[in-house]
Amino acid sequence: MNYIEQLDKNNIPQHIAIIMDGNGRWAQLRGLDRSAGHQAGAATVRKLVENALKLGVKYLTLYTFSTENWKRPVSEVAALMALLFESIEEEIFVKNNVAFRIIGDMSKLPDNVRERLEACMERTSGNDSMTLVLALSYSSKWEIVEAVRSISNKVKSGEMDAEDIDEDAISAELTTAFMPDPDLLIRTGKELRLSNFLLWQAAYSELYFTEVLWPDFDNEELCKAVYEYQRRQRRYGLTGEQVTNDENKE
Repeated sequence: MNYIEQLDKNNIPQHIAIIMDGNGRWAQLRGLDRSAGHQAGAATVRKLVENALKLGVKYLTLYTFSTENWKRPVSEVAALMALLFESIEEEIFVKNNVAFRIIGDMSKLPDNVRERLEACMERTSGNDSMTLVLALSYSSKWEIVEAVRSISNKVKSGEMDAEDIDEDAISAELTTAFMPDPDLLIRTGKELRLSNFLLWQAAYSELYFTEVLWPDFDNEELCKAVYEYQRRQRRYGLTGEQVTNDENKE
């Protein structure tokens, strides 16, 4: 099936989040060092940005490096940081009118990497065709803890009453407050878990798991995921009949 031709252009997810898994296994299957897999994965990201933009996606969030990934071998972490530094090509964002954002604990990043990321975010802040978000040194539990601390300080200082704490108040304190929750969350590489990624935000996201390793996740695979998303009915706790009735009213 040609999934690209089957897509409903009026039902493209506004926000797609992706757990990019499988770089290391992709390299091992080819008798290569794991770093070669990460390089191939970076090339996939560059292509994905342009493909998502063509589809009409407004926010693309990529799980790039988790807080747990700092536990990996020092040599691999160093290679990943060097690759990240080299991969930030501002002309790609400028050419495609794409804004660049980071969510995560940037304080742990090497100074040269952090400075380059911050400069790219500043220079692309006015771009509005799409926003590319990298979850970097990120974990959902870390993010929620930080939000709770912020709210606690506001209550302590009298800036907020405890009775004012609700879902919206918590969402406003998360690092993702600037964008909508993901409509579609994709994980490549066969694993069937969220791995501490956007746990709060993915409460009603459609989940899509594929055995395709990240370096092989091309435009056809992206369109296949979106096609599967379009075949589902998003109910948000309602019955299918209620959703259908609401759609008919529109």
